[in-house]
Amino acid sequence: MGRVTSDTTATDAAAQHAPEPPGAPPVWQRRLRRFGLPARPQTDVRARLVPAFPESSGRLWAVFGVGPDAAARLMRWSGWLGPVLVALFAGVLRFWNLGSPRKVIFDETYYPKDAWSLLQYGYEGTWAKNANDALVGHPPQLLLSPEHSYVVHPPMGKWLIAVGEGLFGMNPFGWRFMVALLGTLSVLLVCRIGRRLMRSTALGCLAGGLLAVDGLHFVMSRTALLDLIVMFWVVAAFGCLLVDRDRTRARLAAALPVGHGGTSRSSEAENGGGIARPDEGVGDRLRLGWRPWRIAAGLCLGLATATKWNGLYYLAAFALMAVLWDVAARRTAGARHPFRSAVRRDAVPAFGATVVVALATYLASWSGWIATKGGYYRDWATSPEGRTGAWTWLPDWLRSLWHYQTEVYSFHTGLTTPHAYQSNPWSWLVLGRPVSYFYEDPKVGQDGCTAAEGCAREVLALGTPLLWWAACFALLYVLYRWLFKRDWRAGAIVCGVAAGYLPWFLYQERTIFLFYAVVFVPFLCLALAMMLGAIVGPPGSTERRRTIGAVGAGVLVLLIAWNFIYFYPLYTGMPIPKSAWHHRMWFDTWV
Repeated sequence: MGRVTSDTTATDAAAQHAPEPPGAPPVWQRRLRRFGLPARPQTDVRARLVPAFPESSGRLWAVFGVGPDAAARLMRWSGWLGPVLVALFAGVLRFWNLGSPRKVIFDETYYPKDAWSLLQYGYEGTWAKNANDALVGHPPQLLLSPEHSYVVHPPMGKWLIAVGEGLFGMNPFGWRFMVALLGTLSVLLVCRIGRRLMRSTALGCLAGGLLAVDGLHFVMSRTALLDLIVMFWVVAAFGCLLVDRDRTRARLAAALPVGHGGTSRSSEAENGGGIARPDEGVGDRLRLGWRPWRIAAGLCLGLATATKWNGLYYLAAFALMAVLWDVAARRTAGARHPFRSAVRRDAVPAFGATVVVALATYLASWSGWIATKGGYYRDWATSPEGRTGAWTWLPDWLRSLWHYQTEVYSFHTGLTTPHAYQSNPWSWLVLGRPVSYFYEDPKVGQDGCTAAEGCAREVLALGTPLLWWAACFALLYVLYRWLFKRDWRAGAIVCGVAAGYLPWFLYQERTIFLFYAVVFVPFLCLALAMMLGAIVGPPGSTERRRTIGAVGAGVLVLLIAWNFIYFYPLYTGMPIPKSAWHHRMWFDTWV
């Protein structure tokens, strides 16, 4: 050690009065170290900003006789191979005998016919009263006229249904094709989202596999309704925001100084590597630049809203969540005022990328209505009522469209007509009142019925019971993880469930149904996968602990799969003996 001079003494004195660097331990901890308190290990902020995927040991592949090189390649490919295999399994389930029942079931009386009308006229026309029977008759007939009809949902979802009708014709397979495709792709998305969220390919594939065998998601994937389409765009938006989160945090991590004394990132190689430290300048002032994945999320949220208006709740919730993620990232990077910095540098671009993009997408979805003259309320602005008011300087189509939206809002908020299968949202998570889309009771020798007692054919929008009931406990678990462990992943899952579920409590007098819950089913599956991962045990647990946990989690997953198989006839309209149908009616409210 060199001599202590007046210069070094002055330097030490100045260091005592220098401001503490970001991330430095408090004074009381440093004083306790004199008495033996060990210092916490220094962590690399880059690892906290963008956690790496844990590397597999390859022991599982060795059990099956796979060599080290082949195992390494399979592990590299598993991030896509596993999700694709799960999605293929889901696709086979959903497309198998998709045209059955060959009927117009439940609300298919609206959307497939509106979709076909959009193909013909660009707006929703009018169908004859006996159009449903004529569509599935021999030969089928299309009893459509160009007289406009009043519809209460935006056109985007119907345009997607129309793609399948354009490809395969106006028949049950044609109008269900695109919904089945989106249901299959949503399983792939959930696998990839779960993998990125939980940093585990196995848990990601587990979440997607659970979605593949959920009864409500399965039925909605085989029925031409709008709610599954909303779900697909919501899940896609969530995935885009996750990618954006990782990429922007990686940008912050790359800008952080490395090592002690402000060593720059450029000199890391000279110092043999180093630990990145929080930096106030980076955390508070770094601009995060072009964020295409956030714009893609805004586009997806706009498409969800342009299918049904409940997409608006996800737009608000996800936009807020994305800004809070930016606040947390800046805090981790060393910002002294992370909230203020995020509001100044991130909030306005986030608003533009989500809300503005979503609004533009919503308007674009009405292009067919705008470009033609026959749609409902299309010429309202030129009527005597439309010529008055303070906004007559706006284009006629825009004022007519706005009037249409206000009328639709009044319809939705005032819809209180009783329905046999309506349910209160309090009962949804426990599957209190599923919705019967189709029911017939063929006699022996009819429609494949072979039971002397007669048969029942039903398509019942019922979630896989064991999956949903287990998911109730999983929701409690992720709430605990979010509130008490500050686990952002659990908070993201909670946000996905809350945005799709809680708003319906504002409309308890309105006529609403259990199948609206399909929008947040993917987040229930993510929550359940996260809980099952905790049951198996965290990395570093003993072999005994992980073995017991894996057996317990595996038994639950197998029971859920069995439960799906048991109710499969009720999901697909297969003829089963009436006694077998009664055995599956576990509660009186299911009848």
